Amino acid sequence: MATAYQMGWMNAPQSVKGPDGRRLTLADLPPPHTTRWVARRKAEVLAAIKGGLLSEAEACARYNLSPEELALWQDCIDRAGTPGLRVTRIQHYRGYDQRLLAAR
Repeated sequence: MATAYQMGWMNAPQSVKGPDGRRLTLADLPPPHTTRWVARRKAEVLAAIKGGLLSEAEACARYNLSPEELALWQDCIDRAGTPGLRVTRIQHYRGYDQRLLAAR
């Protein structure tokens, strides 16, 4: 599926800075049929969206994600960085938030 950027409708960058500092292009992003979402892949998709390489709607369509799931990924990376995207750490970071609220 061609993106709006590829079709020339918008002036979008050909590459963006990835989560590890390397340049990302559409070809560097996870394959469209990805089912195993490790933190690095989630961070790459979020970096592509932030940099304008891919829109949120395009990412949802390409990866069969809901807007809510994408928003959850963004919330996790905003709170704890790339490690916050690790599924095994979600309970740890959520517990951290609850401890902060309890301390207030």
